[in-house]
Amino acid sequence: MPRAVVCRELGPPELLRLETFAPVPLKPGEVRVAIRAAGINFPDVLMTAGEYQLKPPLPFTPGMEAAGDVIEVNDGGGAKVGDRVIVKMRHGAFSDEAVAAPSQLTRMPSTFDYAEGATFLAAHGTAYHALVDRGQLRPGEVLLVHGAGGGVGLAAVEVGKLLGAVVIAAASSEEKLAIAKARGADHLVLYEREPFRDAVKRITDGSGADVVFDPVGGEVFENSMRCINWGARLLVIGFTGGIGLARTNLLMIKGASVLGIRAGEAVRRNPALGEVRLKTLTEWAEAGKVRPNISHRLPLADVAKAMRLLLERKAVGRVALTMG
Repeated sequence: MPRAVVCRELGPPELLRLETFAPVPLKPGEVRVAIRAAGINFPDVLMTAGEYQLKPPLPFTPGMEAAGDVIEVNDGGGAKVGDRVIVKMRHGAFSDEAVAAPSQLTRMPSTFDYAEGATFLAAHGTAYHALVDRGQLRPGEVLLVHGAGGGVGLAAVEVGKLLGAVVIAAASSEEKLAIAKARGADHLVLYEREPFRDAVKRITDGSGADVVFDPVGGEVFENSMRCINWGARLLVIGFTGGIGLARTNLLMIKGASVLGIRAGEAVRRNPALGEVRLKTLTEWAEAGKVRPNISHRLPLADVAKAMRLLLERKAVGRVALTMG
């Protein structure tokens, strides 16, 4: 019988359990996918703790993205048995199989293995939406990427370089910065070595960053307002470091904007955005221009350990669960 990670009680990752379940028959228009790998995202951790904006009724299976093979189709709208696909979900991906609609499936880039497919669209989709749709990053502008050793941060480094920006990558370790440099970062800032606001001013000869990509929040967000250029856009991706407060006087003086980023919700409200994003990202992947960096691949049973890698900032890039 297939297995799934089940959240029956909100709290730390150690409360999650691996359980077996009986597959349900497909309804017309549905597709069954044998999941080979799933990506761990910080919202998965928040959701199982009851701290995310989406709160599924208990019990539920977490997991927003997976990759695998189509094994059954019931009038599946173009999907066929044997297709290698990425599955986009709001939750339910941490399982041996998933039932999905064809609209949730994307053909996996031929250059990726299953784990790379399962860790691609959430991070790179967020980076693309933030930098293109919301931040309107232009060639030659200075992009400051916080948390550049994380999955979404590394994706922002890659996307920023493809858009022609000068990328400043800030991270908490030399190892993370080395990966960011390999992905195209022009300048590296180690948080513990030098206050990043000073480093950005030094690198930009005092002008500051044009776009700030911030999945960290807290003091990082607040200090970012002190190293921005005129007309800067501060992109709020997340708050792994806490909730930051925007000082309106600093924003006014710099003519700056603070923009909230919710890539999934943007597509639900405007599907056309998603079509353009998906087409561009898959073309880049096929051309070898973007690729997730996976520092850890763990079996499905080790889901709590995998989540801890994110919580304790030990992952460089992405963490994937593998089924087998």
